[in-house]
Amino acid sequence: MNSHLVIAMRVAALNRAMTPIAATRLALFTAAMSTAGAREIAGYKTTYEVVTEGKGAAVVSKGDSVTVHAKGTVAESQKKFWSTKDAGQQPFTYKAGVGGVITGWDQGCLGMKIGEVRKLEIPAHEGYGARGFPAWGIPPNGGLQFEIEVLSIAGKTEL
Repeated sequence: MNSHLVIAMRVAALNRAMTPIAATRLALFTAAMSTAGAREIAGYKTTYEVVTEGKGAAVVSKGDSVTVHAKGTVAESQKKFWSTKDAGQQPFTYKAGVGGVITGWDQGCLGMKIGEVRKLEIPAHEGYGARGFPAWGIPPNGGLQFEIEVLSIAGKTEL
């Protein structure tokens, strides 16, 4: 018998025999493993994962004018609320590390290189908080996920 088929049959048997408590433990373990690559930001609850490494020595620092592509999703529903790549949109420019954007984004992008792509997991209190942002479909206390790509850092190059 094919070894992949044997494994699939054993997994199916385990799933049928699993108690609700064991199933819950497996789900929690799986969720923990899915965020195992996440990096913490000292002093914050926002985490990030580097999807694509950037190039060069230039990094996003406090006060830099940074231009990015960004896609924002509500964590709980996976509903996209904004993307600079959508029709009619354009890259977004902001001043880094000075509070011009939500805290999780502001802190999560510091240290990025040109060309780097990061996925940010932002808890509600470092996003739009208890009010949410109803106009964009972000509920009260909604967590956020952003994918950010640094296109340029004013006055800095990849070299």
